[in-house]
Amino acid sequence: MTTLPRIAAFLAAATFLAAGLPATAQPPAKAAEAVLYTHATLIDGTGAAARQDQDILVRGERIQAVGPSGTLDAARTGGARTVDLSGRHVMPGLIDSHVHLATPPNRGRAEAMLRRQLYGGVTAVRDMADDLRAVGELSRASLAGEIPAPDIFYAALMAGPSFFEDPRVLAVSLGKTPGTAPWMQAIDDKTDLRTAVTLAKGTSATAIKIYANLPAGLIAGITQEAHRQGMMIWAHSAVFPTWPADVIAAGPDSLSHVCYLAYQTQPAMLPAYEDRTPVDERRLAASGDDPVMAKLFGAMLERGAVLDATGSLFVLFEEERRNNPAAKPLRCTGPTTTRLTRQAWQAGVPISAGTDFVHKPDDPWPALFDELHFLQHDVGMPPLEVIRAATLIGARAAGQEKEMGSIEPGKLANFIVLTADPLQDIDHVRSIETTVKRGRAYRRADYRPVTKAEMGGRDED
Repeated sequence: MTTLPRIAAFLAAATFLAAGLPATAQPPAKAAEAVLYTHATLIDGTGAAARQDQDILVRGERIQAVGPSGTLDAARTGGARTVDLSGRHVMPGLIDSHVHLATPPNRGRAEAMLRRQLYGGVTAVRDMADDLRAVGELSRASLAGEIPAPDIFYAALMAGPSFFEDPRVLAVSLGKTPGTAPWMQAIDDKTDLRTAVTLAKGTSATAIKIYANLPAGLIAGITQEAHRQGMMIWAHSAVFPTWPADVIAAGPDSLSHVCYLAYQTQPAMLPAYEDRTPVDERRLAASGDDPVMAKLFGAMLERGAVLDATGSLFVLFEEERRNNPAAKPLRCTGPTTTRLTRQAWQAGVPISAGTDFVHKPDDPWPALFDELHFLQHDVGMPPLEVIRAATLIGARAAGQEKEMGSIEPGKLANFIVLTADPLQDIDHVRSIETTVKRGRAYRRADYRPVTKAEMGGRDED
C-alpha cells in the first residue's frame, strides 16, 4: 500500500473509532431514513406538562424537529415515512443509572439482560464497574446494532488496597494481579494519580467509580485529577472509612445508595466496606426531616451532585426478609430508605433511577420498573417527576444530557411509545408498544423473553 492510500485508510478508521464504531462497521442501510411520528401526546422529559397532538421528525439517529401536528416544515418532512401515534403517549427512553453487566463476565447472560431492558423501554444504562473488557465489547456491539441493547456508559473502579481481597475482584480481573487492572485499581498514598486516571481513561470509561476503603484526601485527589482529564466521578455515598460529608465535599458528579448517607448520623464511621454493620436508625430524627441529612442534601445541591438512590433494592429486600427473618439485613431497612429518598427529593436533590439488581428470567420487565414504582408509590414523587428522574436526570448522571434524556431537536431519537398514560400511574410504562433507540424501532411484540438457560443464575449485586 502506498503512503497516501495508507493515510486515507488510517483517517477513515480513526473517524469510525472516534464515533464509537469499529473500523469495519458500516452505517445501517437506512441511517438517513426520515420518519414522521404524528399525533402523539408528548411528555418530553424536561418536567414540562404533556403536549397533545404533537409530531416528531426523526432522520437517521436524531430528532430533527418537534411541533404541533401539521406545523413542521413540509420541505423537511417531504418523503418521510409516517407513523400515526393517535391515542399514544410518547416519552424519552428510560435510563437505568445503576447496573452490573459483567461480574463475572457472561456474554449470553448480559445480552439477555440488555435485550429485556431495550424491549422494555430502556435506551441507556450506567454500568457501575465490572470487567470492562467484556462491557466495552457489549457497548461496541450495541452501538454497531449487532445486538438489541441500550447504550452503555461505564466506570473504572478505584478503591483502597484492602478491598482487593473481595472475591468479585478476581472474577473481573482474570489474568491480572488484583488491584493492577486499569479498570480496577488499588489506590494508596504512593499511587501516581495522574497515571492511574490516565490508565482508567484508556479503557474508554466515562467515569471512575470511587468504591471503598479510601481516606478523604485520596478521594479528593482522585476526583480532582479525573475532572482535569475529563472523566466523571461516580462514588458510593460513603467510602468507608470516609464520612459521607467528606465524600460530598470532594465533588463527585453522582453518589450511589441513599442509605449509605445515613452513616453520617452514627457516632463512629465503619473502618472498612467489609464491615456490614447496619445503620442504627434510632439515631435519625424520630419524625420529620433529619437535620444531619438536611445538611448533606444541602451540600449535594450546592455541588450539583446527582443521587442514585437505588431505593427499590432495599424495599424489595425488606419484603423478602419478612418471609425469611433469618436473612442477613441490608445496611438500611426499606422504610428508612424510603424516608431518606423522600427527604432528598423534597430538598431538591436531583434523583436518578438506578436499580443494582436483576429480575429473575421469568419476569418480562426490566428491574427499572420497580424503581419507578418505588419513586411514585413509596416516595410520593408525581409521575412527571419520576419520568424526569428516569430520563433527563439519568442522562445527566451518565454525562449524556446533551445527547439524550429528553425529546428535543438535535438529540438522539430515543423514546418509547405507550398505549396508556404514564402520568396517571407510572406503572403504565408496562403498556409499551415500541422502543425507538437511535432512530431504530423495536416493537414490543417482537420481544423474545429471557430464558433460564440464558441467565444461568444471578450475580451478587
